Amino acid sequence: MYAVVAGETVLRIGEAPLPGPPARAVRELERERPRWVWADTRESYPPLLTAGVRVSRCHDLALTEGLLLAYEGRYGEPRSARAAHARLRGLPVPDDQPSVPGTLFEPEPLPAEAVAEVLGDQLRRIEALPDPGRFRLLVAAESAGALIAAEMGHDGMPWRRDVHDALLTELLGPRPVHGMRPARLQALADEVAAAFGHPVNPDSVQQLVKAFKGAGVALKTTRSWELKKVDHPAVAPLLAYKELARLFSFHGWAWADQWVRGGRFRPEYVVGGVVSGRWATSGGGALQIPKVMRRVVMADDGWTLVVADAAQLEPRVLAAMAGDAGLARAAGEIDLYAALAQAFGGERDHAKIAMLSAMYGGTSGDAAKLLAVMRQRFPRAYQFVEDAAKAGEDGRVVRSWLGRTSPPPSGRWRELVSGPEGGRAARDRGRFTRNFVVQATAAEWALALMAVLRGMLPDPARLVFFQHDEVIVHCPLDRAGEVMAAVSAAAAEASRLLFGPTPVRFPMETVAVSCYADAK
Repeated sequence: MYAVVAGETVLRIGEAPLPGPPARAVRELERERPRWVWADTRESYPPLLTAGVRVSRCHDLALTEGLLLAYEGRYGEPRSARAAHARLRGLPVPDDQPSVPGTLFEPEPLPAEAVAEVLGDQLRRIEALPDPGRFRLLVAAESAGALIAAEMGHDGMPWRRDVHDALLTELLGPRPVHGMRPARLQALADEVAAAFGHPVNPDSVQQLVKAFKGAGVALKTTRSWELKKVDHPAVAPLLAYKELARLFSFHGWAWADQWVRGGRFRPEYVVGGVVSGRWATSGGGALQIPKVMRRVVMADDGWTLVVADAAQLEPRVLAAMAGDAGLARAAGEIDLYAALAQAFGGERDHAKIAMLSAMYGGTSGDAAKLLAVMRQRFPRAYQFVEDAAKAGEDGRVVRSWLGRTSPPPSGRWRELVSGPEGGRAARDRGRFTRNFVVQATAAEWALALMAVLRGMLPDPARLVFFQHDEVIVHCPLDRAGEVMAAVSAAAAEASRLLFGPTPVRFPMETVAVSCYADAK
């Protein structure tokens, strides 16, 4: 059963609107476990969460439209529900504009009838695809991800502000006056200037390049990997400055003022924010929490953090997709690279280099020799990524296991590929499509894992963090064992949903800790 939420209107499709406030109507109808349909989860779900209402599943029109447009060769066209409805009616299609709640720029919600009309069109388009079953699973997983992202932003991840303040003071010195550097950063800036013998702003790439040039060192950039090759007394304090300046900018006091409320870090996740289906953030930087900051993520008293990450996820995904018997046998072990080592002279590192080179297109160092071994020992897996690379080099699109479609080549790429640098441009795109099929499918597996896990968690346990192949659940101490078992069960179910019966295992390394830093 489908049910629509459109502004203040809540209804079963084909029936009259339910009376009363939307939150109350949704709460009552949720007992029947409908699939809720709305224009955009980011707009429709947070008000329900604020009212204490959670739903079991949904169909996000905007996310689904984006997936369908890409599959249909219309990548980049406006994907909002309003745009989809305009296309259906032959009306001018509006650009995708992020709404700003409570302002003049917030558009009127799409009427319930229009929401239902867009849903019907999307379902028809899905059924017309060559493999509608897989694509339905993709839509369900993507929409479930939208629910989870909204819930994680609402619930937040435990974040001890007092520990954060103490850590920043330890590393940077006391909180500075606005516009000034912390004491430790200023001291390092002074060391850099002293090393050059004149004032240099360590935040200015131009000044640094000029200063090094004056010292007889030619630099193209001031990235850390290039600076580490330089023998000059300014390098050590400059590298230390860059590391602490990044911490100050991205996770300093001002950051905490904005993103930490009520003892919780509350980021804004963007589902499918990367072309491969991986998530991004529109604020808070949740996907780039530095290791030093993990000390600040601490469970509430009487609670624990269950931290779980998938071991060697992408190679296992490749084994399952390619149906390579040899690689699948190795992927049946906890340590896939150790299981592969025999094929590479007993060297686990060589097995890892070969696998990563196959998936990412690496050819430097020993990669070429090791890839030859992989081609011989695991021909189906090797050919799977080679075919994806060839498609990219030819300017074609590739698709994930469930049907997420890669972006088509740009006009600029087509110009380059027909010119003197055409070979390089083709190879670059081939490396992208080679990895896209694996990374996008790994993202789908992770979404399926979270969707299943969300339904298995005992109340009041909550998913509070997700990063590519890692999840964190905040739960009472006495439910930790139950949550850890749920993680393992969800991984097995996600594998079954995507790949059916397969010898490939997707083990989750799971641990219960009081502090995130203790998980690694």
